[in-house]
Order: sequence, then structure tokens, then C-alpha cells
Amino acid sequence: MHKYLTLTLLLFASSTFAQKKPLNHTVYDSWESIASKKLSNNGVWAGYGISQQEGDGTLYLNNLTSGAKTKVNRAENVQFSSDSKFAVFSVKPFYATIRQAKIKKKKPDEMTKDSLGIINLTSMSVVKIARVKSFKIPENGISLLAYQLEKPVDTAKKTPGNNSAAPKKDSDIFFADDETSSAKQEGTDLIFRNLVAGTERTFKYVTEYIFSKDGKQLAFACTGSKKDKAAQAGVFLLNTEKGTVKTLVNGKGTFKGFTFDEESESLAFLGERSPEKQEIKDYFVYYNSLSLDTAQILVDNDIPGLPAKWTVSADGRLTFSKDGNKLFFGLAPLKKPKDTTLIDFENAKLDVWSYKDDYLQPMQLKNADRESKRTYLSSIEIFNSDVKIVRLTDEKLPDATLIDEGNSNVVLASTDFNNRVQSQWTGNSIRDFYLVDTKNGSKRKIIEGLSGMAFASPAGKYVIYFDKKTGNWFTYNILTAKVTQLNTGLNVKFVDEENDVPDEPSPYGVAAWTEEDKSVLIYDRYDIWEFNPDGKGTPKNITNGYGRQSTVTFRYEKTDPESRFLSKKELIWLSAFNNTTKESGFYKTRIGDSKNPELIVMGKVKYSGLVKAKDAERYIFDKGSYIASPDVYVSVDLKTETKLSSTNPQQQGYNWGTSELVTWSTPKGYKSQGILYKPENFDPAKKYPMIVYFYEKLSEGLYSYQAPAPTPSRLNIPYFVSNGYLVFAPDISYEKGYPGKSAEEFINSGVESLKKNTWVDGTKIGIQGQSWGGYQVAHLITRTNMYAAAWAGAPVVNMTSAYGGIRWESGMNRQFQYEKTQSRIGATLWEKPELYIENSPLFALPKVNTPVVIMANDADGAVPWYQGIEMFTGLRRLGKPVWMLNYNNEAHNLVQRQNRKDIQIREQQFFDYYLKGAKAPVWMVTGIPATEKGKTWGFELTDEKP
Repeated sequence: MHKYLTLTLLLFASSTFAQKKPLNHTVYDSWESIASKKLSNNGVWAGYGISQQEGDGTLYLNNLTSGAKTKVNRAENVQFSSDSKFAVFSVKPFYATIRQAKIKKKKPDEMTKDSLGIINLTSMSVVKIARVKSFKIPENGISLLAYQLEKPVDTAKKTPGNNSAAPKKDSDIFFADDETSSAKQEGTDLIFRNLVAGTERTFKYVTEYIFSKDGKQLAFACTGSKKDKAAQAGVFLLNTEKGTVKTLVNGKGTFKGFTFDEESESLAFLGERSPEKQEIKDYFVYYNSLSLDTAQILVDNDIPGLPAKWTVSADGRLTFSKDGNKLFFGLAPLKKPKDTTLIDFENAKLDVWSYKDDYLQPMQLKNADRESKRTYLSSIEIFNSDVKIVRLTDEKLPDATLIDEGNSNVVLASTDFNNRVQSQWTGNSIRDFYLVDTKNGSKRKIIEGLSGMAFASPAGKYVIYFDKKTGNWFTYNILTAKVTQLNTGLNVKFVDEENDVPDEPSPYGVAAWTEEDKSVLIYDRYDIWEFNPDGKGTPKNITNGYGRQSTVTFRYEKTDPESRFLSKKELIWLSAFNNTTKESGFYKTRIGDSKNPELIVMGKVKYSGLVKAKDAERYIFDKGSYIASPDVYVSVDLKTETKLSSTNPQQQGYNWGTSELVTWSTPKGYKSQGILYKPENFDPAKKYPMIVYFYEKLSEGLYSYQAPAPTPSRLNIPYFVSNGYLVFAPDISYEKGYPGKSAEEFINSGVESLKKNTWVDGTKIGIQGQSWGGYQVAHLITRTNMYAAAWAGAPVVNMTSAYGGIRWESGMNRQFQYEKTQSRIGATLWEKPELYIENSPLFALPKVNTPVVIMANDADGAVPWYQGIEMFTGLRRLGKPVWMLNYNNEAHNLVQRQNRKDIQIREQQFFDYYLKGAKAPVWMVTGIPATEKGKTWGFELTDEKP
């Protein structure tokens, strides 16, 4: 009886497993992902959002003490009040409503707007307010809320021909209606609400608003209204405790950039009160404190220290020093008004390229708007009787960062002036660094010609910098001007040990500083080292060398975003990644300890997004794997955990897959590894077609979840695996000057290694790659016939023409890619022309016998789309089976979802035909004539052959 029961159960299990269906292209839209997550300050409440790829998301709120749960459909951007008594969030319109509005081509003002949701976390009562543009809650203090409404819906219907307005005079026809113009600029209602008391106040025609950090003050600007003469325009300050309103500026103007100091006692903002028709407005810096009844103009155009023909910039950001004694703001040269005498059609339109330009014209044009808004950091000492401003940067020294949160008497400024041209072929710039005195603007050069990075220590005692040319870390003592190399006498590298591009390797980075800048923590590949910034004492490996011994990479997890320093006695969290097994998890340690970090958890999963409650020892994080859709978890110690979410339960009904690490040796004896994905119902007695997908190194993602989704152009791995394919993702290491041969060395050998398994059909192997991967696809099919089908997205096939091209997305020239970075030639076209030709698939196209699809989009901002054209026309001229997809006005990686969905279908049909023997679609057999564009897409299957 027992034997029969066991057999029955086995048959039932087998039947259940066999019923799992493969993924299809209709599943994408409803597939879920974790959108956001947050803990209340007291750690009692967790809020997290689950979004769909295309559809309505859901916000969940969980009481971690009582277990109570609630959900709000279409809600997102949850924020908890500082006292953890309320949750506030946006509620989006129904996705279907927005879709219909787009179909009807409604104007933005006619679209359905967001609502605001408020939940009392004690009573769980819910309040929703329609048409809310934005909301804010103070960082500290009691439960207060301010939210701004959208413009009221205009319910007045205009009747054609019924226009009672008086006709314009001839002299008026060149001017916009004042009423219409001012109406567009008018603010909207701002509602201030005390969530505990339930009281609220409305302020009309508000454009900008901000809470002080402690929530005791609310500053806002009002435009007033020509229709509402009683509405007061200006800037106002609400005392949220007393309910009193102080008028800071009375009258019309434009006011913005509000900022409070750390103690919530001072307020600064930008404002202009120029005549309405004045093209270039005169902005000033306004200041107010608790002791002032109105705002005072702190910086105007007559203040000492302001250079001639310079002014306060409307685009600058205002920042108080942490101690509130200084205010930092932006200056800019006076802009020239438009020359209205110029006649457009009588003047030439052209770009003049000059070899003396700092940047190429395409880069200048791309950055023109940003440069027109560039501001130059300046400062003023608020309480100094000697009223003046100090300019800290200028056109030749344009960049600066504050030191010690602005309390320091110097800022760290840098420039690449006179070193910009070479970025055309290096991809980065050499910079000089200065300390600039905030009292008088004097400059002291501290680092010259640095290729690397530099930044100040938190307490402002040192500047730490990394020199790429030497691979070393240095400190500069701001007080003594002493320079110290930190990593001396160590046989450990602090730069990328696996660097395989023809440039100096980059550093692993700085983890943190200890109290008062006493020591700095720096990463090597695996461990974390503590250095005395003055070079005294022996560097200490705070992870005790355990990382390198066990091939585990440790990285500091900063769970308090406001902390500036670490104490040597405090427990710190370390994320951990095992480079051998690809497992991840967490350890903890103390900087002052001399032992191995304590293991808390490691597993065949991927952790991400660790967040701590501000005032409680409770954590929230994501965890998932290739098999398990990521979910939200909470824990008090990361040893025991509580699962809050359950994303994508529908996955259980589909034939999913598994991921495993495979290793092999290349012909030259290199050890390599990659990921092999198999269908969940894998049967070793069967033979499977295989698709090889590659891009640099991918094995670190062994336990990463991959949702079935219409991808930007990468291989949709879960879809193909679910539909009976093996997918192989090999790691590739590169030899300088030979990227093509390197791809052969690692990819082909990995495939040959897998072909030794009887369940791999060696005659049905395809390859797919995008961008750099697309290039390698193009190269491989000129070197071997082992692949039955190939798909190359945005490939470079002619390095000789691509070398001098432009990356139109940034305006940068492409030379740096070949000389210094990914394309890995390591020389100019004139120094090593033979390498450019050898690594260009175009010159070997006659050897191609593999059917190939190319994606080359006409708005590609990274790879010139004519590279795809060169490949297509070359193969077409040679009579080879080739297709090219040009998604109109699309980027390097597809952005528009309809195009992403389209390419998934075409890719599946292409590989199914060549690797599974399925029928061919019309688009592969007869193509799609231009006359049928937008009418038919050619997905129908046919018995004809391509």
C-alpha cells in the first residue's frame, strides 16, 4: 500500500510540474518589483511600494509590533512624520485613465492629477485630497504637513464665436495679453495642516514653500492675483506654533531658493522685483532671522566685492554654513539681452569648430543650457560689520566644494583650465586643486596636475586624494601643508586588481573617517584598512585580512545618513560578497577590534538597500535570487528576519529556471567562469539549443533576479530559459590591443566546454550582445561558423571610422574609448592602424556565414548608427542573410516600451527559426515595405523560408 501511495504522489508531482507553462510576451506588464521602502523613525512602521511594469502600483504599511497591515492602491512616495504618528503619500491616477487621456491627446492641464493620502497610524483613518501638486513634512518636530494644490479646473466652456472681449488695437497685436501671461505665473493654494490637532490654514497663490528643519516655521512666496485684489503678494513666514504670519517682503516679485540654517533661526532666499517687461531680471539675496521683522537685502548689485558686470545668479543655490555664520551663493556674469534688431532669415546659422576650443562644438552645444546657468560660488559673513562678498570661484577656477559643512575658513576648489583639450582622447581631465580663503578669496595651490580625485575630510583637517598615475593615496594637512603618502610599505594594491583597459586602474575608494579626522578607512579589493592621515603608526587592516583570505569583499554599510564619523568602539555593518561562490550577506565589526569580522548571514541570494530606522535598532532590506523574486524583509539583527512582501506569486505557475556557476580553462590557460541558466524542467536526457549572451563580466549576478521584461536590448534571459533554451553568460578578460581575440579566447572556449555535455545541441547555438557585446557578436561571426544565429545590438564594426566619431548623447569624441577605455586598443589610429583594422569586423565580412540581425537606431547617442549601416550594407552586398532594425528616434538602448516589446517578439522569432526549426515570420521572409510602415509589423508566421 505504501509503495502504491508513493508512486501516486510521484505521478501527481510530475503531473503538476508538467503543467507549468512557459512565459509568453503577455506577462510583462503585471510583473512586479519593489519600488521603495522606508521605516518610521521609531521603527514601528514599515512602508514599501510594489510597482508593476505597466499598471497600478500599491503601497503597503505594516505595523511591525502589532502585525496590523494596510494597503493603498496606486500610492507611492510614502513619508512618515518625524514623530511616527502619520504617513503621507501621493496617490497616482489609474494607469488606464492616463492611457486614455494620452490616446485623446489631452493637454497637460487636462490630465488627471495626483491626489494626496494621509493615514493616522493610531486610528488608521485615511484622508485623501484631490489634485495635489506637491507636499512636504518637516524633518523634525511634531506632525505637520504642507501641500500645494494644482490649478483649479477651468469649468467655463468656450463657445465658438462668443467672444465678448474688445478687439485689439493695431498697437497691441505684438504684445501678449497681460491677464493670460500673469495667470500662467500665478501660484496655487498652499494648505498648512497640523495633523495632530486637525487644524488647517490656506494661503493663496503660492509658488514656493519650505519648512524649517524643526518644523516651527513655514516660509512661502505668493504671487497675488490681478483677479483677486485682496490677495497679498510677497514672501511670508508662518510660525507654526503660534499661528502668526510675518510679512518678509510685501509686493510683487519672483522669489525662490528658500533655505533655512541648521538651527532653523535664519532664512535666505533669492528674489527679484524688476519691472515685468525687463528681460534680464536683477536678483538679490534676501535674509531674515527671528529678530528681524522683515527680510533684508543681504546681497545686491552695489555690495563691495562684486566684480564689475557680475550679478547674483538666479540659478545659484543658497547654503548656510553649519554654524550659521556664512551664507554661500552663486554669482554669474551679467547676461546680454537679446538683440531684437537681428533678422532671423538674413543671418547664417552655423557652428564654427576651432582646434583651440576647450571642448568640441557638439559637447559645447549639448552643455550650452547648463553653461548658460553656471554659477560661481561666493560667500558672505552674515554678522561681519565689514559688509562684503568674497568670490571663491571664477571662469578659470570654476568648481568648489565646502569643507566641514561650510564652517571652515577655506573651500576646496579645482580646475581643468588649460587641460581640457586632451579629454578628447583621455576621457577625463587633469585638475589643479586650491584652497580658497572665505574671508579674502586668496588662493593656495595644493595639488597640481592630478589625474584622480580629491576631497576634504569631514572635520576639514585634511584633503585626501588619489593619484591614478602612481596608484597611491595621499593626504594634505590643511594646517601644516604637509603631504603624506598613506599606502607605503604595503604589498597590497588599492587599485582595481582586475583592470584590463589601457588606462591606469581606478581606486576601490574611501569607506569613512573616524572621529575628528583621526583616521581614514580605505578599501582594497577585499578588505578595509585604517590609516592615520599624518602617516604616523602602522596601517591596520580592520577586517584582519579575512577578506583576502576567503575572497570575500567587505564594504561599509552606512546606516545613518547623517553621521559624519565612525567611533572605534561602535559596531559597524559590512556588506559581504564572496567572489568565489557569488554568495552575499552581512558581517559586523568594530574598528578597534583585532579579530575577524563576525559573520551574521551569508547565502545564495542578493541583498540590497539596507536601511535603518532613525531612532530604533530595526532594519529593512530587499532579498532575492534568480529563482526567488525579491521581497521586502525587516530584522532587528539581520540574523532573524520577517518577510513583509510576496511579489510575483504568479511565477509559480510558469516554467522558470535555475542559475549555476560554470568554470573552464581557456586555450591560453586562463581560468574563467560564467553563468549557465537552465529551464526549471531541465532534462539531461534531452538536447537543448543555447544562446550565449555576454558583456564584460556577468558572473557576479549569479544570484540576481531577472524579471521577464521587454528589455532595452539585452537578452530577455528568463523568457528564453522558460521556453526551452539554455543561456550561457561567460566572463571575459581582455588583452590590450586585442579585444576581438579576447572575446574568442573566453567566449568560444566556454561554449566548447559546455558542448561536451550531451544535453547541449552544438549545432543550435546562437549569440546575442548589445553595444560592446554587439561588437563582439560581429567579430565572432567573422572568425567562426560555430554559431547558427547571431543578434548584434548597436555594434561597432569599423573602428577606423568610429574612432573619430561623436557620442551625440554627450557630444564627446569617441577617441578616448579606443585609447583608454572599453574598446581597449591602447593607441591612436595612426600609431597602430593594424590593430584598428584587425579588430574591425567590417574588413572580414566575406567570412561571415552566420545569419545575423542588427539593431541600429537613428538617435543612438553612444554608437553612430552608421556603424550598423556599414555592417548591413556590407553583408547585403556579399549576399549574406542579414536584417537591420532601426527604431525611429530611439536611443542606444531602447527607451520606449512599445519598441522594447517589439524587439522581444522579433528576437524570439529569429532564434526560434534558426535554433528550434520554427516557422519564419513575414518580416524575415519578405521584409516590410516602406509603404506599409506603421500599418503592418510582419509578425505573422509563414511556411516560406528567409
